[in-house]
Amino acid sequence: MKYRHMLATALLFFCAETYSNQQPTLQVRTIAIAPYGIETQNQKSGIYYDLVNLLLKNANLESDHYIYPYARIIHELKIGKTDLTVMFKYKELAPFVDYIYPLPTLKNIVIGRKGQDFTSIESLHGITIGYLRGAKFSDAIDNSNEIDKQTITDINQGVVMLSLHRVDAIIGPSAPIFSAAKQLKLGEDFFGKPLIVSERTPWLQMSKKSPNKASSKQLKTLFHQMITQGELEKIQKNY
Repeated sequence: MKYRHMLATALLFFCAETYSNQQPTLQVRTIAIAPYGIETQNQKSGIYYDLVNLLLKNANLESDHYIYPYARIIHELKIGKTDLTVMFKYKELAPFVDYIYPLPTLKNIVIGRKGQDFTSIESLHGITIGYLRGAKFSDAIDNSNEIDKQTITDINQGVVMLSLHRVDAIIGPSAPIFSAAKQLKLGEDFFGKPLIVSERTPWLQMSKKSPNKASSKQLKTLFHQMITQGELEKIQKNY
């Protein structure tokens, strides 16, 4: 009887020790917008994808890291299915996430084909803009009934539609738009002059349902070190 008791105690101790050493797996998502998140033939890469992977490595955190569309990440952050991502701040997300650290501000543009040079929001009235599903790049454009917004699944699709004259312009950060055009082998003279419609800051952010999986204080400290040491610029040079 004494032997059985000792065996049971040892087994319970082993199970508890094993459980305590198990680190929860962080669910990480990167936006499916080149050059920030790129997935081709089951190979994942991109500026934000590589940057966050480096952060996770420095923090010694286990993760499942996938590249998903904007709208899906927003939904999953709300319910805690996604723990960590990098994207703009959104009012609808504010109650559901903690903002950990900002990245350099990005300029959002509206750009059309050569010969279509937009000079103001009013000059966009009556045209159709390719607009990434789930994203919000400009309050003025979002709230305008004079501008038609055609939903696109990714920036690449928007540039294709622009080349086929199915939309008059496309909106988004300049880097993904020009990256998509390069991939599609469109010449440098394909685009007209861009209209800057907003400047927004991407943030490393974590679902409020996820604090037991990672320390936001630790992530903030490590991410700050990475940004100030130029890790973002090093990664950007690869893309």
